[in-house]
Amino acid sequence: MKSIAALLRIAPLLCAAAMAGQAAAGDIPPHCPAGALVYDESGDPATFDLSSMMAGMERTPDVVLYPLALQTGNMEIASSLTPRSTRGGVPDEAPIAVLYPDIGEPYRSVFAKIVEGIEDRARGRVVSYAVPPNQNAGEVVDELRHRGARIVIALGRNGLRAASGLDRDVGVVVGCVVSAPEADTRGMTVHSLAPDPMLLFDRLKAMMPAARRVFVVYDPRQNAWLLRLAREAARSHGLELVAQEAYDLKGAMRAYQEIVAGADPHRDAVWLPQDSVTVEESAVLPAVLQEAWSRGLAVFSSSVAHVKRGALFSLYPNNVELGRSLAGTAISQLQGNPGPARGVLPLKDVLMAVNVRTASHLGLGVAQRQLSFDMVFPEQ
Repeated sequence: MKSIAALLRIAPLLCAAAMAGQAAAGDIPPHCPAGALVYDESGDPATFDLSSMMAGMERTPDVVLYPLALQTGNMEIASSLTPRSTRGGVPDEAPIAVLYPDIGEPYRSVFAKIVEGIEDRARGRVVSYAVPPNQNAGEVVDELRHRGARIVIALGRNGLRAASGLDRDVGVVVGCVVSAPEADTRGMTVHSLAPDPMLLFDRLKAMMPAARRVFVVYDPRQNAWLLRLAREAARSHGLELVAQEAYDLKGAMRAYQEIVAGADPHRDAVWLPQDSVTVEESAVLPAVLQEAWSRGLAVFSSSVAHVKRGALFSLYPNNVELGRSLAGTAISQLQGNPGPARGVLPLKDVLMAVNVRTASHLGLGVAQRQLSFDMVFPEQ
């Protein structure tokens, strides 16, 4: 059995016949396969809504869907390769080839929504391949050769790890990861699940106009790239960003204690990035939320799960729009356009969640400000 990494290493051999012509106005010609989608089924549902990604992938005859069962550790392609098209048969050629694992909910619906956005943006014929466990990798290789995929959209950490073995003449667009080492993504465009600080600070000022300082504790090994964006975003919003580095739980707890003790609840707020060290879920997070509640200090987060636990608000992915963005990046690369810059891009396709109980505790009249929310806690 060949691993996914092995499959992707030989994928460049399948690309010789692809993209004979280019389409105008951003569309891919129906005879030119655009790419394959490789994603990780082991992602954390709290980090992104995996089920919502998948529903729209199979509705349009414009994407070739290859479902691959990626398992943590030794990832194997899973048992029969059955082409599926929801619009009257399977086309011989399709502009976008989508590979996805044949898995159940909640992941299937998440990927369906992402693919719905891909299909809408690409406007080409779509064929989907659901690859169950123990599928012979050679069959998938044959299909990739037939479709001539030249772009791989890799979703999740394992998808990124697999795609890193591709030759440089095969474009790679990465999605559904929070962050990734720059060495592993050199030459790639990475659509991170970390919300754009510019959007986060914009929502903060809308909910708390008196805010003047934002405190954040972060591990630079994970979020140095995000803090570079955050500093510029803070200046744009007239905010002072007070950032403290921490490399372990003890350092993070000490930093938060100092912040809470010296913060002014009327003008200060704490931002919790997606960071496994400084926003550790079992000890650090509950302690920060409890102390902030006691002091009346606003805490906002990059993780929607934290809003349910008491954070004021968060931004989270709009899966359909995320799919459109991923497709747009792939199309630009296929057409030889500059497109988005290489490197890690923050999440701009967002929805907003708010905890109205926390807002009321902080004396913030969110209803009076006529703000729109996509998810509200506590659930009504």
